Amino acid sequence: MSTSIGNRGETVNPASPAIDTESVTALLERGRTLATPVLRAAVDRLAPPMDTVAAYHFGWIDAAGHPSAGDGGKAVRPALSLLSAEAAGAAPEVGIPGAVAVELVHNFSLLHDDLMDGDEQRRHRDTVWKVHGPAQAILVGDALFALANELLLELGTVEAGRATRRLTTATRKLIDGQAQDISYEHRERVTVAECLEMEGNKTGALLACAVSIGAVLGGADDRTADTLEKYGYHLGLAFQAVDDLLGIWGDPESTGKQTWSDLRQRKKSLPVVAALDADGPASRRLAEILAADAKKSEDEIADFTEEEFASRAALIEEAGGREWTSQEARRQHATAIAALDEVEMPEKVRAQLVALADFVVVRQR
Repeated sequence: MSTSIGNRGETVNPASPAIDTESVTALLERGRTLATPVLRAAVDRLAPPMDTVAAYHFGWIDAAGHPSAGDGGKAVRPALSLLSAEAAGAAPEVGIPGAVAVELVHNFSLLHDDLMDGDEQRRHRDTVWKVHGPAQAILVGDALFALANELLLELGTVEAGRATRRLTTATRKLIDGQAQDISYEHRERVTVAECLEMEGNKTGALLACAVSIGAVLGGADDRTADTLEKYGYHLGLAFQAVDDLLGIWGDPESTGKQTWSDLRQRKKSLPVVAALDADGPASRRLAEILAADAKKSEDEIADFTEEEFASRAALIEEAGGREWTSQEARRQHATAIAALDEVEMPEKVRAQLVALADFVVVRQR
């Protein structure tokens, strides 16, 4: 199957929507500017050395403890939380506690995921477990999750209670997704439906929460919040589909991870699962190779050459996994946008949510 995806870093074909770069940049910067002071104040509550470890993770200091302007991420979730409040007719500032709580949970998951996956790089720096050890990565991750709930419950309102319930439910689903992801690494076959369920839990649930929590804090009813969650859930699936493409074909200079990172970890990501599900010589050959890989030790996989990973990636592409995943990102993007039509909101807010969705699907890292 032919593909219109470039060799490195490109994730969709030329028919993709054009990004309103200026609008998206402003939204992300607003989310970062409003959320970061509250996020820093929350992290300052942690006992030493967890406060320092967390500051390193967020990019505020380097490994030696000196101030740093490290990459703290794109701040998509905070941006969505502030827009969520505006969708409910509230001021964006109403969504700040929700934005920070979601960001804390997101980073709790990153700290634990990096350790479980053995990832040594995130955002072009050594991961926390590599610098400060596995125990600190676990403890700080747990502390960030506790802080997220503490931050919301301190508001002491009915809306804060509703928001906390949504956040804890999303967190449970996120953990379910991570457990599924790990278990799938040791299975020869995973269905496309299973993979989408896993990714919906692991990525979609928290993005869904991000885009409803501000509205809930702003007094929106459950129907409005549920519909906004529908947008966020499908946006999360689109986001993860793009991430899966980058996990195999992304440029390491842009992603901050090793080449072929998902193949090194034997992840059953969407391109792999879709390729195995196809019927053809490349699919069957890929199945044979991955079945043999599953019996190899971690050390044996680590000794693979770049050419060995490249050959697996080529088979995935030949079997159609790369193209299918690109199209799935577009399908999920369209479903997310359609959900916005079910909610009454200011047209400007809707346009901004569409712009953020476009950014997620066509982004290059």
